[in-house]
Amino acid sequence: MKKKKILIIAGETSGDLHAARLVRSLKAINPHLEFFGLGGKLMQEEGVDIIYDIVELAVVGFIEVVKHLATFKKILEKLLILLDVRRPDAVILIDYPGFNLRFARYVKEKNIPVIYYISPQIWAWGQHRIGEIKKCVDKMIVIFGFEEDLYKEAGVKVSFVGHPFLDIVRPEWKKEETIKHLHLRHGSVKIALLPGSREKEIRCHLPAMLKACEKIKKEMPDVEFILSRRKELGRDVYNRAVSSSTIKPHSLENRSYEIMDIADLVIVSSGSATLETAIMQKPMVIIYRTSFITWLLARNMIKIPDIGLVNVVAKKRVVPELVQFRANASNIAAESLKILKDKKTREEIKEALRKIKEKLGEKGATDRAAHLIQKFLQ
Repeated sequence: MKKKKILIIAGETSGDLHAARLVRSLKAINPHLEFFGLGGKLMQEEGVDIIYDIVELAVVGFIEVVKHLATFKKILEKLLILLDVRRPDAVILIDYPGFNLRFARYVKEKNIPVIYYISPQIWAWGQHRIGEIKKCVDKMIVIFGFEEDLYKEAGVKVSFVGHPFLDIVRPEWKKEETIKHLHLRHGSVKIALLPGSREKEIRCHLPAMLKACEKIKKEMPDVEFILSRRKELGRDVYNRAVSSSTIKPHSLENRSYEIMDIADLVIVSSGSATLETAIMQKPMVIIYRTSFITWLLARNMIKIPDIGLVNVVAKKRVVPELVQFRANASNIAAESLKILKDKKTREEIKEALRKIKEKLGEKGATDRAAHLIQKFLQ
């Protein structure tokens, strides 16, 4: 049987994870598939021929993207050549809309089918782009139910498969194991700190988080803090913030689910981690800070009242979110203490998070997506 060639593109850490899992599921259905494209180490481990590790670029914000425009242009030019040289049977795009939507236009010009898995967040910043997506995407596979409604109304061929996090988000250690490993006290109030997955996010968020922790500690002396670190970023980016704080949090590398599992509250950077926290049923305070220009531009583009995925899925604010100037130590501490000191508030948040988890569908999202893609390829 002739091997089908698939060009696949994922541009961030979470995209690399979802793409790698998708490739694994597709190969289980059809071993005669050959993958190449842009991604990261996880995709490479699944046998994808990585042309460029775009995950290492990991830029966020308008100014940061502008700084790397020349690099993106070179990558795009190389991909366009590969479309002719290797002539894939289909292209699979994973999120990453700034690059992927532009590339999709070129792909369609060459009459190569385009499948999009994990939709761009058009509901937040650009429903006007649905028309563009309709022209250049042959099949859209979404992970939120409300996205399916949006695309159906616009006449886009769409399927909702559920959220892949439902299969991923679970601790490997028991609570007792984590507490023992970190030398934590039984019965203490525990706060998890998840400042983000990129170096810039750590620099923007962790100092404010630690200052908030200092204020919380004054009100609740028994509290303990656990910092979630990404091994790939190295220790220095974290140590710079910790060294200038009186708070010296316990920490674990690449064990965010274990950290969430033992936490009474999670202070978390806006992004996919908020959804992971929701699946773990943990009360949270969402924060986000970026450069002033990026914030100014984003504020004019974003058309929804909340940016935290938890609140977006709920269609109302169920957990506090503090953005830009409001993401300061005083506000973070105040919102955290409000939750920690009020059992009724905590229970209301947990109930809201249970309902959000139900909205994410059922387990097996990646396998369902793989079967839809295999059917499309046939």
